[in-house]
Amino acid sequence: MDILERTKDYAIRKHKSVNQKYGEHDYDFHLNMVFETALKFIHLIEFNERENVLAACWVHDIIEDARETYNDVKRETNETIAELAYALTNEKGRTRQERANDKYYKGIRETKNASFIKFCDRIANVTHSKNNGSRMFKKYKVENEAFITKIFVPECEEVSEYLKKILEE
Repeated sequence: MDILERTKDYAIRKHKSVNQKYGEHDYDFHLNMVFETALKFIHLIEFNERENVLAACWVHDIIEDARETYNDVKRETNETIAELAYALTNEKGRTRQERANDKYYKGIRETKNASFIKFCDRIANVTHSKNNGSRMFKKYKVENEAFITKIFVPECEEVSEYLKKILEE
């Protein structure tokens, strides 16, 4: 089994083990949305990094939500994927703002390809909230300018513009 399939299986198994949900869906529904979004924009990622980036889409929330550690992820996948999962893990905090603070966003910007995955994650969340009439859609709209500023790296121009577009529709 290749790294992408192993990572996908690992992520689904671990999120199920803690009964993580995405609304009424099992959490792999969200993980697959992030993966599918990444596939749509994978041309923005250097060819030799694509497999690790796609695999990391599956584990981007695993440390934060499924009681896994950096070393668990590294053991099950590889160091690059573990670094991406670690960079995408929220800080400890009581509020959304405390959890997604300046240190969190700095770590994303400074970890190669983490901004790309975070954009894919946000696009998946925005699309889902928009399609389901969720109150989160309005919150994402209000947050968007600051969100983009906090994670933007030049390689993500196209995916950033796509996010703006779906929030304007």
